[in-house]
Amino acid sequence: MKHTIVFLALVSISATAHADLRIFTCEPEWAALAEALGGEQVDATSATTAFQDPHYIQARPSLIANVRRADLVICSGSQLEIGWLPALLQKANNPDVSPGAAGYFEASAFVERLEATANVDRSQGDIHPEGNPHVQTDPRNIAIIATALGDRMQQLDPDNASDYATRKADFITRWNEAVARWESRLTPLRGKRIIPHHKSWVYLERWIGLEEVATLEAVPGIPPTTNHLSQLVSRFGNGNADLIIRAPYQNSKASEWLSDRSGIPHIVLPLTVGGTDASEDLFSWFDDIANRLLEALQ
Repeated sequence: MKHTIVFLALVSISATAHADLRIFTCEPEWAALAEALGGEQVDATSATTAFQDPHYIQARPSLIANVRRADLVICSGSQLEIGWLPALLQKANNPDVSPGAAGYFEASAFVERLEATANVDRSQGDIHPEGNPHVQTDPRNIAIIATALGDRMQQLDPDNASDYATRKADFITRWNEAVARWESRLTPLRGKRIIPHHKSWVYLERWIGLEEVATLEAVPGIPPTTNHLSQLVSRFGNGNADLIIRAPYQNSKASEWLSDRSGIPHIVLPLTVGGTDASEDLFSWFDDIANRLLEALQ
């Protein structure tokens, strides 16, 4: 009887391994999207959490092992992960998920990228010449990327292609309905002036109609300085801005310091799924973003 149980367990494990599309993502939003499109057919993991800066991750042995086993790698791209992803791919030595292969998916490549520039040097800080990589903060981009990702999953796992197609169609329908609802709710925010910690929200700003008047970082990727924050107090201490925003992984001291001296309210917005207790999946993530913005500005 014991041998029978062990045999059945091994068969079950083997069947699951063959049925699953093993997916490695660089950020949590892409793992959440892969799971929404793939259901039980996929096993998705993320290299980072919502409480980590995706620019700076170590190529740990566990991540290398995950990439080595992966059928599909999904990352934001636009050089967001340039400091660690190339080393991870090289050490994993999995040609199926190398750039250019069907198993490599760069999400930002499928949408319009803002702030692309050809003139970049180190003095400018954390600048991405291919464009701002935080494309996930505009939910309209999520729909475009979901369409491309669903097609790629069908290509990589043709045995389950019909399931992926059904889930993709259902997701896109529900997502577009949610986007319309969020846009209606957030109409009162159009024209509001914000000061984010980092240039993480340019896609959200374009979608909602927010105006970014400054950032807490004088140079992108360099921690805020006292001198720069003092200048912001002089510029915006008389009600010339409406809100200060930071992501969960960013140090709170600068936003709190500026808020105390300027009277501008400050909030934490989740930059990805899991950044707050309420942002458990893609839908609740944007629900929480909308709720937090409205509560802070009303």
